[in-house]
This record gives sequence, structure tokens and C-alpha cells, in this order.
Amino acid sequence: MDTLWDNIEKLSAVCRAAGAHLPDEELKALQVGKVAEEAGEAMHALHGLKGLTTCGDDHAWSEVQNDLVGAVIAALLAMHYIDPTGARATFDEILHRRTRRGREAAA
Repeated sequence: MDTLWDNIEKLSAVCRAAGAHLPDEELKALQVGKVAEEAGEAMHALHGLKGLTTCGDDHAWSEVQNDLVGAVIAALLAMHYIDPTGARATFDEILHRRTRRGREAAA
């Protein structure tokens, strides 16, 4: 997991540099919006996969997965934008809480 967060921190630095002309709060909001955009692309690919779109695009599960990974990366970047020093700990705490709830429900 360290490599993942190390990569998120590096990517965050690159993205923040590109958006250096924007106020910090706007940069955070735009990154949260990016999560929704990537998730929407995954849904579009799923619709295409199931033949539920009129755009004529053929899609595969690999495209759905690609867009889902994009949404995960965007979400981790958004967390890092919101709290650069605490994002990893916040993620770990929320993951633990959510998986504990799932384990308890399954028991």
C-alpha cells in the first residue's frame, strides 16, 4: 500500500503544479468532480457493454475496469488534496471501519 500512496503523492504534486494558478479550495472541488467524471465514464462503458447506449460504441469489461481504476485514483488524489498529511491515515481508518462492519454483518 505504501507504493500506491507514494505514487498518489507524486501524482498529486504534478497535478497541483499544473493547477497552481487556482485557489486551493477550487482545486479540491475540481478533483472531487473528477471522481464523478471517471465513475460516469465507467457507467457509460457498462451501458455500452450491455448494449444500452445509442452511441454505437462497443465496450468490454476491461474498459469498465480501466474507468473504475481512474475513479479510484481520482478519489485518492482528492483525499490527498483535502489533507496531504492525513489522507493515508484517514483512508486506513475508513477502510478498517467499513470492512469491520462487513465482517460483523457476515458473522
